[in-house]
Amino acid sequence: MSLSIRLLLTALIALALVVATALFVGYRSGAIARQSVLEVATTGDLRGLLPSNDAPGSAIADLTLRRLEIEYYKAIAPETPLNGELAALRSFLHGKKIGAASLPVQTANGDEISDGARAAALLAYAQQHYGSALGTSGNDDLTDAALRGIMTSVRDPYTVYLSPREIQGLDESLSGGNFGGIGVYIYQLKDGRIVVAPIEHMPAAKAGMKPGEVVDFVDGKPVRGIPIDHVETMIRGQAGTVVHLRAHPFQTLAAERTYSILREIIHVPTVRAKMEGNIDYIRLSDFGKTSGDEMRKALLEGKAKGARGYILDFRDNGGGLLDAAVAISSLFIPHGAIVSRIRRDGGSTTDSAFGDAIGGLQPLVVLVNKYTASASEITAGALEDYHLATLVGTRTFGKGVVQSIFPLPDQGALKITTARYLTPAGRDIQHHGIEPNIVVNQDPDPSLVDTPADKQLAAAKARLRQLIR
Repeated sequence: MSLSIRLLLTALIALALVVATALFVGYRSGAIARQSVLEVATTGDLRGLLPSNDAPGSAIADLTLRRLEIEYYKAIAPETPLNGELAALRSFLHGKKIGAASLPVQTANGDEISDGARAAALLAYAQQHYGSALGTSGNDDLTDAALRGIMTSVRDPYTVYLSPREIQGLDESLSGGNFGGIGVYIYQLKDGRIVVAPIEHMPAAKAGMKPGEVVDFVDGKPVRGIPIDHVETMIRGQAGTVVHLRAHPFQTLAAERTYSILREIIHVPTVRAKMEGNIDYIRLSDFGKTSGDEMRKALLEGKAKGARGYILDFRDNGGGLLDAAVAISSLFIPHGAIVSRIRRDGGSTTDSAFGDAIGGLQPLVVLVNKYTASASEITAGALEDYHLATLVGTRTFGKGVVQSIFPLPDQGALKITTARYLTPAGRDIQHHGIEPNIVVNQDPDPSLVDTPADKQLAAAKARLRQLIR
């Protein structure tokens, strides 16, 4: 059976989800500093379950600017966020063909409180003068534009504003979810193509879809280049409804097919495991809430069946929860550091092994490729640093910066790069990735995974057989 995974290829990371009760007054009083933290590491578009609060109007721009200036891992020129907000609002109004739109220029002075107030004033001006001309959602649209302008002003692809619509899927993506869908892993290539891998016995597989098909249209709308979270939303829907897909095999453009697939309630596990002789082969789709427990179960079942060697397949795995990376690493590493996060002020936080390792999990091979990123790199890097695994495949993605997600009162969130991370041996993998011990080049074609044409998997098995003798 082909074991497929989901690559959420957008950026990064080790990330901290700060679960807030934050209202505007709470932010000013410093209450945000006392919030609890849930950390994640993923290249995916991060979305979370946030508390429901009433948005405080234009004051949310104040929150956004000040949070960015305080938390970003590099110093920011005072005028940068305000200029970004102004440019974004002007661009939005121009796109909406608002005639003779004029916005006041705000001059920053470097004091985050007064600069935050200027950001709020600029948004308020835009709402008061142009909100009604934009229709019933005008003020919300202007808020969205302003916040995106503030966040993108630092030109960091991982520092962004996430709208309420964009954050509604995190619980599904990190917990396995129980949602209306068709049962596919969805990921996006760098050229914008959307690739799916059907899960056995689920609607897409029963409709005849094959691993590695490229989706061209969803319900008649082209999806190439559309953000992956938007495509997920288009494919998902209420159970009992039908979604229409046009797709073609990965290498065969001319063989396009149309599928009409009835959505069902879907629960997606993150671990797929099977025994091949005396080798326990485990493929991980992402680092979700249940991944640590799923991995422990798979490893123990493999041991019970007489496994003498283990393969962890992290190819195309874009990451997930940082805690899951630490938990999975801890199954192999009995004690010591797993990952360290270095903040702008030079301070660091180290996550150590949980002390619940399973003995006898060697020899071990970890499969990696250029889409192995973030939490996957944390785990692979830790196992390599402790000389517990042989890495096979190609150089990994190289995402070594840390983001934190801060909820906003509008039920959106800010994702801000706040630190960089290091492996236990002190390696900084940002833009470098991890070079495997055994390099085996192979196109990242998901239809090759776990087939006779999978040269990387064959090399991993050959390495294990050498070590088992």
